[in-house]
Amino acid sequence: MPFPNTSDLSPPSFTLASIPGLEVAHFWMAMLLCSTYILAVMGNCAVLLIVRMETSLHAPMYFFLCMLATIDLALATSTVPRALSLYWFHSTEISFSACLVQLFFIHTLSAIESTVLLAMAMDRYVAICHPLRYAAILTNATTAKIGLVAMARGVLFFMPLPLLLLPLPFCSSRVLSHSFCLHQDVMNLACANTTPSVVYGLTAILLVMGLDAIFICLSYLLILKAVLRLACWKERLKVFSTCIAHICVVLAFYVPLIGLSVVHRFGKDLPPLVHIIMGNVYILVPAMANPIIYGVRTKEIQRRILNLIHICNHRTDQ
Repeated sequence: MPFPNTSDLSPPSFTLASIPGLEVAHFWMAMLLCSTYILAVMGNCAVLLIVRMETSLHAPMYFFLCMLATIDLALATSTVPRALSLYWFHSTEISFSACLVQLFFIHTLSAIESTVLLAMAMDRYVAICHPLRYAAILTNATTAKIGLVAMARGVLFFMPLPLLLLPLPFCSSRVLSHSFCLHQDVMNLACANTTPSVVYGLTAILLVMGLDAIFICLSYLLILKAVLRLACWKERLKVFSTCIAHICVVLAFYVPLIGLSVVHRFGKDLPPLVHIIMGNVYILVPAMANPIIYGVRTKEIQRRILNLIHICNHRTDQ
């Protein structure tokens, strides 16, 4: 009996998507990606440095913010450098194994970020609804355990994704829709029954991102209920304003995630440029927006940034 063609079972490479018909614009696309990536790296590194240096920020909410910054740095770094090599050096090929590793990191880090956002929502709920018990409930040890649970949850739920793709044969067309690898994108190129991958992928997303979104909404319903019990509107606005930064961060994460899912599900006839833009927005917008949002909304971070700028300007003048 003849052996199966191993090149079909384990394709040597996939082709990452560039902007069709706009090859001359690749340099400027790369410059935009690079600038956004540099801003994301600088912003998240600044958050990590400021929280470490400012002892008044050694609290659960800011420890969660550091986790968020670390995840955003890892997520952007796992995708953007490869995309830059695509646009600058026309390196369109990515090996099968590298593609599986990349999609594992993208989906796992996204799941961890979703869990951390849920933990931050619970932090706001405890701080507003049970302020006297806040220190007892959210200790440093509890915060660290939540971070470990978030990591384990992401790995356990999304480790099977590349394993389910590993035995699949792939068609002659191996051109992806993005400048990086996603499970849905790679799965659509398979020439076999992908029902197990479809079912498991959808189940994992619903049990992680879906449940997290539900519990975040529930937390804010309880927060809103507690806020409305306060006597005056000024007090209500003051209390609820402590949640504004987190709400913006949640929207910056979930809106691109939902948009990308909708494009994959219903946008097969859309121009390739739409898929590429949505993919880059999903990866880079949260990473760039999160430090800006918390920098604008947090007085301690603002003050520390201004101090650093003042010190740098003073040294420059000297």
